[in-house]
Amino acid sequence: MIRPELPANEPARLAALRQSQILDTSPEPAFDDLALLASVVCATRMAAVSLIDHDREWFKAAHGMQRRALARDLSFCAHAILDADRVLTVDDTWRDPRFHDHPLATDATPVRFYAGAPLVTSQGLALGTLCVFDDRPAQLSPTQRDALQALSRQAAHLLELRRLGHALDRQLRERQWYEDRLMQYSTQLEALNVELAQQTRTDPLTGLPNRRAFSEALAAAMADEARRPPATGAPLAVALLDIDHFKAINDLHGHDRGDQVLRELSARLRAQVGAPAMMARYGGEEFVLLLPGLNLEQARFQCESLRRSVALMTLSLPVTLSIGVAALQPHESAEQVIKRADQALYQAKRGGRDRVVALA
Repeated sequence: MIRPELPANEPARLAALRQSQILDTSPEPAFDDLALLASVVCATRMAAVSLIDHDREWFKAAHGMQRRALARDLSFCAHAILDADRVLTVDDTWRDPRFHDHPLATDATPVRFYAGAPLVTSQGLALGTLCVFDDRPAQLSPTQRDALQALSRQAAHLLELRRLGHALDRQLRERQWYEDRLMQYSTQLEALNVELAQQTRTDPLTGLPNRRAFSEALAAAMADEARRPPATGAPLAVALLDIDHFKAINDLHGHDRGDQVLRELSARLRAQVGAPAMMARYGGEEFVLLLPGLNLEQARFQCESLRRSVALMTLSLPVTLSIGVAALQPHESAEQVIKRADQALYQAKRGGRDRVVALA
């Protein structure tokens, strides 16, 4: 095991870390959300917001692991902060001379994969990392690496806001402009929280709303429908769309080509599905469509039009869709209408694929 060196700017780095007053503080949702997002985007079991103190590594947030401290000599992140401009990736710790005999790499549940993006202040000081790791070897795609670095910049921005907040607090009784500056940084923090909330509702590969965002939109539409008088109720339909034989695309052409097909198809679907309808990625090669104001026959007709247009699209590879449609029934739950749409999708697949099936 090779112990990490000290950065050349170690005294200034530690001073900036002290000024943030974050060490040994309680968990905060904003940092927890970043760790969760990093784990989801990079497809790893574990993630953390890590800060490198004088002789320890301390975790402000942790996903899939305990929030605790670790000796700095054993810290992977202490290696990552040595180069503030890049993401340190270790595809397989057992094959890396720095970590092949590392206690964490030879543990009962070993760390086999690690990637850490430094948390860099506006002065260029790396205070820690946003890191992801797993007990299996892995590799980050360029998109995942860029996303991890983008999330680390947001974590660093939160730290910077914290430092500035403490500095402003010290000037509360001396500087009249304190309230104006505090309002400015509060606005920035609110905007950042809005951006984080948006990221938790967006699929990173396709840019479409994700399953969580769809569930919230469906619940809102059903709540709005429940408030209407019975005589003025509006119809509501849900459709599940599945790319036919998508596994074969991945097997024959590779996952990169499969991801390309998902991105291209998502862009075409987004262009064809206008408000108030909502298109979201439901998972894997499956998409979901919320159709407020349409009854079962109208929804089936729109999905049939969508299916035909997709079949005629010029994408990287030929693509067809199987679609299952269900209309919301009185006193039906969200789970029930989605289940019926899934049953209709199953019938479409069993019937030969590249077709629309609607269930009353």
